Amino acid sequence: MIRKYDKHDIEVVVSLWRSASEIAHSFLSKDFLDQEDDNMRNIYLAFAETWVIEVDSSVVGFIALIENEIGGLFLDPDFQGQGLGRAMVDKAVTEKGSLKVEVFKENVIGRRFYDAYGFRKTEELFHEASGQSIVRMTFSPT
Repeated sequence: MIRKYDKHDIEVVVSLWRSASEIAHSFLSKDFLDQEDDNMRNIYLAFAETWVIEVDSSVVGFIALIENEIGGLFLDPDFQGQGLGRAMVDKAVTEKGSLKVEVFKENVIGRRFYDAYGFRKTEELFHEASGQSIVRMTFSPT
């Protein structure tokens, strides 16, 4: 089931973000991830339209949207590869239509997912805060 994020979900959402980030973003420093943890709690979730996905009444993932941009899409690593990420992006497409996303170039897991979904690379940029390259991608439903 996909439902709107509720402020009571914050601990599980931040925990999911951290565990998935440590796998997909192993190239990022602990200091950067610690800062992003704080930003998740105090900035990102407050300003994004966030949806969570539940399995057996437990939150196992979320998608955060800022207008038509995916600000974050994360799943509990134990639930990856089961179609749940696709279901959340399908929900975002239903809500917003065309989508944009920025993915770290070295995030092989994320880039593979977005490529398979049908997102297309539009440009590559330097992300100053992390010192990493990011890939900007777009998706337009047919």
